Amino acid sequence: MKIGDVLKPGGRGVIGTASKAGVVNMAVYGVPHVVDDETVAWGMTEGRTWNNVRENPNASYTYFAPGEGFHGARLMLSLTRTEDSGKMLAKIRERTGMVSPGNPEAVKHVAYFKVVETRPLV
Repeated sequence: MKIGDVLKPGGRGVIGTASKAGVVNMAVYGVPHVVDDETVAWGMTEGRTWNNVRENPNASYTYFAPGEGFHGARLMLSLTRTEDSGKMLAKIRERTGMVSPGNPEAVKHVAYFKVVETRPLV
């Protein structure tokens, strides 16, 4: 399953992370930026998701494709790197400003994840 073929614009999902102590957090996130066949990236604010991935690199993302029914995917992820500036952060802030009522400048970081496993939604 190719990541770019699975993640369609207009979809959304829930990212699951856990702290080093195992405290779980779930957060609604839009479709990530597909960097290559095995890497995705999200912009992150100074919240629990950001704090958790720095303590524990493992995460999951449940993606719901736009439209009716149960179409999408479950991605198992591993954090590979982060950035606090650069072209990708600027691109994510621009996209955030177009689709979100929040302040795009609140996005302070980019988190890059290797897609370890992709499974169907159901």
